[in-house]
Amino acid sequence: MSTGGIEPDTKDWTWVLSRPCPECGFDASAVHHFDVAETIRGDADEWIRRLGDPGAASRTRPGVWSVLEYGCHVRDVHRIFHERVTLMLTQHEPLFPNWDQDRAAIDGDYAAQSPPVVAGELFDAAVTVADTYDSVPDDAWMRSGLRSNGSEFTVASIALYHLHDIVHHAWDVDEH
Repeated sequence: MSTGGIEPDTKDWTWVLSRPCPECGFDASAVHHFDVAETIRGDADEWIRRLGDPGAASRTRPGVWSVLEYGCHVRDVHRIFHERVTLMLTQHEPLFPNWDQDRAAIDGDYAAQSPPVVAGELFDAAVTVADTYDSVPDDAWMRSGLRSNGSEFTVASIALYHLHDIVHHAWDVDEH
């Protein structure tokens, strides 16, 4: 299947937990995991605005997703992180199922989705995962889980990793 000219992202982004992102400027050391939920909710409001733009479904440059495609990805990111945090809160050191974001974009036909529908779904997914972060008991932030490549996360570190993802994609669409 075609990726529509989009280069698959094969980077391991876990390094953003130990040093600032040179692209979007996110610095995990400057954010407390208790603040992630509020930031996710604020970002969801911005996605409603972004996806309401009449040009949201159009790619502005070859090889770069449209705002709609980024919105679909962010919606799915919220869903994936909700699943992973829930696993960490309910299981002992779970192994997260693999998620191929590029395959998800193709299989979900991101470019053909409806911007207003995606805006609602993204908002709902953001509120759900933010509520999950808000409900983490103080003694559960250090519970751990493993990604299939062996990367270990705690609930606290995965919250920051998740936050980088949405901050980075907001930067992708707002700054470019």
